[in-house]
Parts: sequence; C-alpha cells; structure tokens
Amino acid sequence: MSNFEQFHLDFYQSNYTIDDQEEGYNSYGSNENLRGSRKSQAGDPPPTSAFAPSEMLLSSQSYTGQILQPAYSPNTHLGYADGFDEEPPLLEELGINFEHIWQKTLTVLNPMKPADGSIMNETDLTGPMVFCLALGATLLLAGKVHFGYVYGMSAIGCLAMHALLNLMSIPGVSHGCVASVLGYCLLPMVILSSSTVVFSLQGIPGTLLALFIIGWCSLSASKIFTSALAMEGQQLLVAYPCALLYGLFALLTVF
Repeated sequence: MSNFEQFHLDFYQSNYTIDDQEEGYNSYGSNENLRGSRKSQAGDPPPTSAFAPSEMLLSSQSYTGQILQPAYSPNTHLGYADGFDEEPPLLEELGINFEHIWQKTLTVLNPMKPADGSIMNETDLTGPMVFCLALGATLLLAGKVHFGYVYGMSAIGCLAMHALLNLMSIPGVSHGCVASVLGYCLLPMVILSSSTVVFSLQGIPGTLLALFIIGWCSLSASKIFTSALAMEGQQLLVAYPCALLYGLFALLTVF
C-alpha cells in the first residue's frame, strides 16, 4: 500500500502554475481568433458589387418588374392596335363582299347596264351557291326534287364554258370566274322556278316565259364574259353556248 500511495502522490505532483495556465489560455484564444478570422476570410464570398461591372448593376437597379413578366411598354400596345386597325374585315378575307355581290346582282337584273370587268373577274362563289340553293328550294316547293340535277348540270356547264372561253379569249379565264358568272346569271331562272309554285308552265304562256328567261340569262352572262375578258364583238358567240346551258335549266324547271 505504501508503494501505491507513493505512486499516486507522485502522479498528481506537478510544477504547472496558474500563471502558466492563463498564459496558455490566452495564447490558445488568440490562435482560435486568428483561425476564425482566416476561415471567415476564406469561406465568406466577396460582395457582388466588388467584381460586377457597373453596367450590370445599373440594369439590375433600373428593372422594377416581376419575374417572367416584362415591363409594360406603351409603344408595343400601340403597335398592335395599329396592326389590328389595318387588317381587313373577316368577311373580306373569306372572299365575301356584300357590296360586290349587290353590284353583280344588279348587273344580272339589268342586262343593258354595262358590267364592271374588275368586279366581275373575281372568283366569288357566295352568290352562285345561294342562287343554286334557291333554285333547288323553289323546285322542291313545286314538287320536284332536282338538287342533284342542278349541281351536276352546273358543274358540267362550268367545265364546258371554261374550255370554250379559253379557246376564244387571249388572256384566258379561271374556273372560279366562270362558275361565279354562270351562278349569278341563274337569278332569272330562280324567278322562273318560283312562278312554277303558283301556276303551271306547260303551255304557250309558260313556253314564252321560259324563252324570255333563257334569253335574259344568256344575255347577262355573255355581257359579263365579254367585259371581263375584253372580247369585243364576240357577245353573240358567247351567248349561244350560254343559252344552251340555261335552256337545260329551263327544261328542268318547266317539265
């Protein structure tokens, strides 16, 4: 036991004084402060203003909008408004011009009126479709279901007239123009088919009325074709095939 106690006392004996502890503690604290300052200098990123160019700073400070929402510019709005104002109407883009339709209808109703070639040369099929439907509807009211005959004869007549007019005229003509003119000139035939609802045309008065309507349609169509294609002196030559075509519609209406 004496040896163990002597070893225990020798183990805890030391010449380490309090002054040395304070000095060591102060040196340890100064080292920790030095290390902390170095870590802060190495770890903290430098401010963005230190390396960013002045132009980027000015642009970032002047922007006041939100993310994904550009700033409002009145010039852009005015530009779009001017573009919308300059656009044509929707019906005109679709090829439907009520003023031209009315002028063509008046030209057909008055065969003696000179036709405007610039208007008649348009491929307007709105009026022809309406007149074809009106012809079939009036025939239906008279007890005659001839929609297929009306459309079939119209298609064959347009193809035949297109081939004939291309042979007779130097500038030539398109299928749409031929269909437009022949369709507008069906308006007198609609008047003839409307009269069949009231009385029968199978007689001398009905025959005379049918001949008058055929001449009316063929005269209007030949006048429009000659004015649109500059075919001076060839109106009678164009009127003959037109009379044959409208004669088929008259036979379909009377009988």
